[in-house]
Amino acid sequence: MADTMQFDLVSPERRLASLQVTSVQIPGADGDMTAMEGHAPTITTLRPGVLTVNGPDGATDYVVTGGFAEITSTGVSVLAERAMAKGDMTQEHLNEMIEEAKTTYAKAKEFWHNEPGPVDDAAKLLSDMVAMGTHIGLDPEKPNF
Repeated sequence: MADTMQFDLVSPERRLASLQVTSVQIPGADGDMTAMEGHAPTITTLRPGVLTVNGPDGATDYVVTGGFAEITSTGVSVLAERAMAKGDMTQEHLNEMIEEAKTTYAKAKEFWHNEPGPVDDAAKLLSDMVAMGTHIGLDPEKPNF
């Protein structure tokens, strides 16, 4: 069996997980990545998506909406803006997250008129939220851009 490492997942509300794992699949803002024991030290930002933790007892999925992951040679610490076990995710939660992303996008379009960077970032956030909903089997009720 592969060596294990420490995994911690915290959000502003609570600590969701603290356990020994063999790997963590991270939805990074610049692409997905898998961290295992001995991984090169890295800090990455998260995009909305599913974080999968594999351990001796099997795989566990968590929905994250953003934040940071710090990978060291001995473990992974994830500081999520918002996180919950995938099994606890409901259509109501997804709708709330998408509405927040829609509001962020509308404000960016209003404030950053003719400046594509921040507007593009807000559109990407909204798109990632919709993709996450589809990925976990919920109806993202496609937003109008």
